[in-house]
Amino acid sequence: MTKEKIVAALGLGSNLGDTKANIDGAVVALNAVDGISVLQKSSDYRTPPWGPVPQDDYRNCCITVETVLSPRALLNAGLDVEKQLGRVRDVRWGPRTIDIDLLIYDHASVEEEGLQVPHPRMGERAFVLIPLAEIWPEAPLLDGRTAAEALETCGEKEGIYKL
Repeated sequence: MTKEKIVAALGLGSNLGDTKANIDGAVVALNAVDGISVLQKSSDYRTPPWGPVPQDDYRNCCITVETVLSPRALLNAGLDVEKQLGRVRDVRWGPRTIDIDLLIYDHASVEEEGLQVPHPRMGERAFVLIPLAEIWPEAPLLDGRTAAEALETCGEKEGIYKL
């Protein structure tokens, strides 16, 4: 654990089962982790699937949290919540009950095995930027832009609807 509280952003997505219950359950479970307090949750959005695997649309949102956990511990907390909610990792970019991504950890840049923060491709993904800019427009991306600035030039906004 770090000594000071920092603000981080997480992206959540679900397209299997009761997607609203999956997202809501993940937010509650994350808030229950020692060292994590959920600050804000964006609206939920229906988004088309991304990647090569045919599948149903997703429900996506972003949350901001205040945490004393390190980036790795925060990532691990998200992975633990995924397991609790029945996430099975069998097909890359495939359907999932819940997906929790660590997007931003304060203004830190982290590059470790299995962890890159800010998330390296979120500046190209409207399904991340739309909910993130809703709750944290000044969120710092890896390339120096804010979430709101990246959203202005981001493609693939078609098919994303607020629920």
